[in-house]
Amino acid sequence: MSEQSTEDFLILRSLDDPITEEELRAAGEESGEALKALRDDGVDIEWVESEVLTDEDGRVTGTFCHYRAEDEDAIREHADRAGLPATRIDRRGEPLDGE
Repeated sequence: MSEQSTEDFLILRSLDDPITEEELRAAGEESGEALKALRDDGVDIEWVESEVLTDEDGRVTGTFCHYRAEDEDAIREHADRAGLPATRIDRRGEPLDGE
């Protein structure tokens, strides 16, 4: 994949109902399969990392994901193919310096 043709995107995936860790793992597998299929179709997209959001009971309420992709359409297509929500998609800005 050519890094020069991609942009960094941050995706909030909010879930209407909490899911289990097992369901989260299954969603991760679907995501990986969708990424592979998109790349096989010539789409420049790569998963970087994800943070898991939980409620006070430890149930998964969503994720906050970092991807590199050729455009926002690639991010949306991945979400559709993987059956994942894409509640909000933003381009990643410069990280803040801090403590």
